[in-house]
Amino acid sequence: MTNRTLLKVIFSCIFLIMLVYTTWTSFQQPVMQWQGMTAGPDRYWTIATMLDAYFGFITFYVWVCFKERRWLPRVSWFVAIMLLGNMAMSAYVLLQLLRLRPDEDVSSILLPRKSQNDASRI
Repeated sequence: MTNRTLLKVIFSCIFLIMLVYTTWTSFQQPVMQWQGMTAGPDRYWTIATMLDAYFGFITFYVWVCFKERRWLPRVSWFVAIMLLGNMAMSAYVLLQLLRLRPDEDVSSILLPRKSQNDASRI
């Protein structure tokens, strides 16, 4: 399976699960009736919110996999993102920004990390 196909499968699944669950939840409890923190937990929208958050974590993690070339950082960041969410995600972006050389543009943090072999060819 190519990377493109894998990404299509991952994001199609996320889209379909969110669409189906949000639609189903809307029939169980209209979103305007969700009382959030003011009343007892509203199970359906709480689950929808958790799904949305973790699918966002997975989306961010796909970028981490694109950036990182080695498996240990990939696995470590997956665990950190799934356990700590946005705290781990912001730490990852901060590390990427701190690793920038003064002459590099901020947009270069979006690109994959160059391996030492790539750097020696320049």
